[in-house]
Amino acid sequence: MRYYALLGLVGIGLLLLLLNHDNGQTFGLDNDAFGRFVKLSAVGALIGSGFLIAGRRRLGESLRQAAIWLLIILALSTLYLYRFDLQQTASRLTAGLIPGRAVVTTGADGSRVLVIHKGLGGHFQTQVAIDGMPLSMLVDTGASSVVLSWEDAERIGVDPQDLVYSVEVSTANGRARAAPLTLDEVAIGPIRRQKVRALVTEEGRLDQSLLGMTFLETLGSIEITRDELRLRD
Repeated sequence: MRYYALLGLVGIGLLLLLLNHDNGQTFGLDNDAFGRFVKLSAVGALIGSGFLIAGRRRLGESLRQAAIWLLIILALSTLYLYRFDLQQTASRLTAGLIPGRAVVTTGADGSRVLVIHKGLGGHFQTQVAIDGMPLSMLVDTGASSVVLSWEDAERIGVDPQDLVYSVEVSTANGRARAAPLTLDEVAIGPIRRQKVRALVTEEGRLDQSLLGMTFLETLGSIEITRDELRLRD
């Protein structure tokens, strides 16, 4: 019962740390100091209780039980202390296994960075919410504007037949005409922009919509590495 009570106290201490993370303090102590206090108190109580019951049990068994609980306490403390690193590792692993999934990481200066991994086709493709509708788009720094295909325009509730195709553009399928419009909102992960200028191409002239510079130029920075695209708000 002493061991279960000890484990319960450790669990309560870790729960208090999680609940008071934003405040930075728990019972007047910095969270880091309180975390060390919980860990050292648990270790001390564990060692002390082990020696107290050593008279009723063999010393070897007591030491073995103490070592097991010590490992449990150290594991719980490690998970708490490195929780943010573990979250980022899990996010990066998910992004690597699911190309095109945008994940949020923390930069060296503490700012949030959106990371997109290169897809199997060698392009940076991800889910972008256009006026609340998720669309698969290619991130294209060479496109001067956000460009929607005829089909994607229909998906977000635009009737392409009512648009005026007055702009000449160059696509992978050759020269085409496009119609200008303004999108209420373009969002990728936590990055959101309102009233973004865009184009809609004629039917059959664009295979996939492009996230171009009318959105990308509003960002703080765009960094392309070997297989990552990093967007900073």
